[in-house]
Formats: sequence, structure tokens, C-alpha cells
Amino acid sequence: MIEVYIDGASAGNPGPSGAGIFIKGHGSAEKYSIPLGNMSNHEAEYHALIKALEICVEKNYQTVSFRTDSQLVNQAVEKQFVKNKQYAPLLEQALLLTKKLDLFFMKWIPSSNNKTADELARIAIRQNTADRGC
Repeated sequence: MIEVYIDGASAGNPGPSGAGIFIKGHGSAEKYSIPLGNMSNHEAEYHALIKALEICVEKNYQTVSFRTDSQLVNQAVEKQFVKNKQYAPLLEQALLLTKKLDLFFMKWIPSSNNKTADELARIAIRQNTADRGC
């Protein structure tokens, strides 16, 4: 089984944002820092989930267990429902991607257990700023 750790971060709310994705399994580890542009922290968390799912589908990983420190995203995926309708299209996109996998699990973990994904998300924030020449 592939373990996928995800985190979204934003410097400001909204502000420059990034997704951090740490994938481990089958004896290897992959790290991704993906700049997301300007958005809220919650949006960044959803985009981290979507980007990680896209990577898993692209690499043909079929049995994946996701870990997130975002209770908002974890509960939304678990219940397949969002209270804030602004996030409904993001959840819908994520759920469509999960259907391309044989087995998908998601588990909430404390942020202290998600440090690698958090560091990768913070690197992505800085890449946003660097891309604009700031």
C-alpha cells in the first residue's frame, strides 16, 4: 500500500499558497512542492489533495492511504459533503479522482506527524514568490 501525506499552506489568508506531498511505498519516497498561487489555506488543503490524487492516478498507484492534518478536508472526504459551498467543486473533483483508484483511504493525523508534507508546502509557498520575481 502507498502512503500519501498531504498538506496545504498559505502565507496570508488568502496569500501565496503551496501544496506539499510526500509519497512512500514499495521501498521508495517521492516529494513534491507545488506552488498554487494566491488562495486561502483551506483551498490549498483541497488542492494538495487533488494534486496528490492526480499523481497517484498518473503513476497508476491503485491502493493508497492518504494522511492529512486538515480536519476540514478529512471530514469532507469522509462525509462526501462540505458545509461551505465554495469548496464543493474541489471536493467533487477529488472524489472523482478517488474513483479511479481500487482502494482509497484517508486518515486525519496530528500536524506533528505531517512535518515532511508541511515543509514541502512551505517550500512551494516560497517558489510562488520566487516565480513572481519578489
